[in-house]
Amino acid sequence: MIRTAMILAAGRGTRMQHLTDARPKPLVRVAGKTLLDAVLDKALNAGVQNVVVNVCYLGDQIERALAPRPIPIHFSREETALETGGGIQKALPYLCQNGGADGFFALNADTLWDDKTLSVFDRLRVAWNPQHMDALLALIPIENTFGDVKDGNYFIENGLPRRQKPGETQIPFVFMGVQILHPRLFDGVTPGVFSVRDLYDKAQQKGRLRAVIHDGRWFHVGTPAAVEQAELLLSATTR
Repeated sequence: MIRTAMILAAGRGTRMQHLTDARPKPLVRVAGKTLLDAVLDKALNAGVQNVVVNVCYLGDQIERALAPRPIPIHFSREETALETGGGIQKALPYLCQNGGADGFFALNADTLWDDKTLSVFDRLRVAWNPQHMDALLALIPIENTFGDVKDGNYFIENGLPRRQKPGETQIPFVFMGVQILHPRLFDGVTPGVFSVRDLYDKAQQKGRLRAVIHDGRWFHVGTPAAVEQAELLLSATTR
């Protein structure tokens, strides 16, 4: 069972406008909880025991916010934000030494979701097969998404995920920002600033990219309007 996770929390969040002038995006609150706390709570409830969080913009605030947590959290500090791919690559030594050598969760800190039938973590664990996969993405149907989501970004063809090509429309699935990655996905990649999406394409070309389809709802919280919508919908659910 995979029990190691990385939470990507180093981004500036410029589209959040005034909400991130004095705090990092992962500490924006939705329905009484920060985005970071919401993601971390889900991971811990799913049995994750080893956590690394990358930080950059106002990273000291994130470290202070997580200090009361009862589990040890390793912080991967970035002087310049390395984006998703560069951030994960920098943290690989810790991930591999703490249970992630055969695969680890990587989680975006600007998404919220609920689980209708099965936890997305369990859904990924059941499907994960490191002999045949370098990356396993959690996708969700476009009709179950909320927030600043303009279109989908993945098709499923012959049972395998394929990323959208320029000009394609009516794309049925959206990547949730929740995944399992194998360290070998980064073999031969030069350290620096890059998106992990480039490595999904590499895995797709090799036939080593897979996906699970999640149910429930998914919120991409990247703008003030998306924060308001998520607040409204999540508050209505808990009444």
